[in-house]
Amino acid sequence: MHCYLEITLLPNPEVALNFLWSKVFQQLHLGLVEAQDAEKRVPIGIGFPKYRAEDKRFSLGDKCRLFAADEAALERFNAPQRLARLSDYVHCTGIRPLPNKIAGYAVYRRERPKTNPIRLARRYAKRHGLDLETALNTTVQLMTPAGDAGYPTTFRYADMAVPSVALPFIRLQSLSGGQTFCLWIAKTEVAAPVAGGFSAYGLSSVATVPEF
Repeated sequence: MHCYLEITLLPNPEVALNFLWSKVFQQLHLGLVEAQDAEKRVPIGIGFPKYRAEDKRFSLGDKCRLFAADEAALERFNAPQRLARLSDYVHCTGIRPLPNKIAGYAVYRRERPKTNPIRLARRYAKRHGLDLETALNTTVQLMTPAGDAGYPTTFRYADMAVPSVALPFIRLQSLSGGQTFCLWIAKTEVAAPVAGGFSAYGLSSVATVPEF
């Protein structure tokens, strides 16, 4: 990574920060989807300099940074244009070189709950040739263990509790199905930079972005 730009969400008493993150990140995600290569990797990574996930306080802060190996990638992405509709609520800097002094490196990755009714219903829908809405509301028959008359015999994915993860998150809308979901973001600090591609959310389980 050799350059970056910084996006700041401007304080506004009428617009909650979480709501603004949803709007901003949805636009960034759309642009990152367009930037994917044939292997669905993106040359732009995202970092959150005010990230916090400790003492039961979870926040992404009010800033994010888009990093790339060269200016051309960020110029093609054109973040100011993508966020033009939100210009009253967002400030976007120009493209800058990384500072000489780097505090460290971090991996920002997507974290998923181990059990998620949407994911389970999507698998059920694929196996049975159904759309997601039908799969969510289909009554599924269960095998009852012998001698346990109180064991439930049916359930619906739509009735399952949606799990939570103790991490900051952004609420987004699926580009394919239109469902709303939480994008939980975990951070791991590392000693040295690791090169690699990023997902269409600007996240990676391996590749790092600089911290400063």
